Amino acid sequence: MTPDTALDPAAPDPLAAARAEIDALDDALHDLVMRRADVVARLAASRAKAGSPSPLRPGREAMILRRLLARHHGALPPEALVRLWREILASSSAQQGGFTVAVYARTAEFGRVAREHFGGLTPLRTLPTASRALAAVAAGEAQVAVLPLPEEAEAPEEAWWMSLDSPRLQVIARLPFYASGPDRRPEALAIAPGAPDPSGADCSLLRIEAMEERSRAQLAGALTAAGLAPRMMQLRRDGGVLRALVEVDGVLEAGDPRLAALPVDRALPLGFYAVPERGDIG
Repeated sequence: MTPDTALDPAAPDPLAAARAEIDALDDALHDLVMRRADVVARLAASRAKAGSPSPLRPGREAMILRRLLARHHGALPPEALVRLWREILASSSAQQGGFTVAVYARTAEFGRVAREHFGGLTPLRTLPTASRALAAVAAGEAQVAVLPLPEEAEAPEEAWWMSLDSPRLQVIARLPFYASGPDRRPEALAIAPGAPDPSGADCSLLRIEAMEERSRAQLAGALTAAGLAPRMMQLRRDGGVLRALVEVDGVLEAGDPRLAALPVDRALPLGFYAVPERGDIG
């Protein structure tokens, strides 16, 4: 800007022009958000007529976020993109039937993870144990429970997966869906009534019970031979019963013929979840 243009009241102001462009973009974004809400409202009305039980579609949400992340570029961080859409998706779910989330907040960070995934306006109930959170869902006091990701060394009372009432309650999501860089938030699982929906890239959890003693290697070999190569396996021995929590690729549901091939006393699918997206680390 030259001294002459600085004194000319008719000269364009770059800051004012940029602000005007941002205002126009905000209006356009707002119009699209309102149009999206109208479409969701029509969908909610059709689902109500059909008696659809739950507004939660974690697989569909994962597909949306993966598509947006794949096309994303520019200065906006991917984390910000996901945060924006998680609020939009949570609002859409609430439009189709309000829900409450019961959180076993072993630390305050678990509450943060639940809040970021299910949105700032979704009611959260913080409960002192995993069993209390699951009981709230079973009683209809909450529609989703958020529980810490199981760890093999945790105390028996923390191992909520050993008594999960599947298939009535099933794992439907793994949180957070997106993380990158130095993010060290704890991971959690979301549990809800009914079956989850596939996302196209999923992992399943399986609870195995065996009365006879088996080593980790023997179980892993039996799973692999049945076509269920374990990605992760945790073992617990209690009262003469060996229980294992196993993570496998893909969607695994009751009635899958591979379960019948396992040389164990019981093999119970606990649900499945969309594989989380992880950005560049380091």
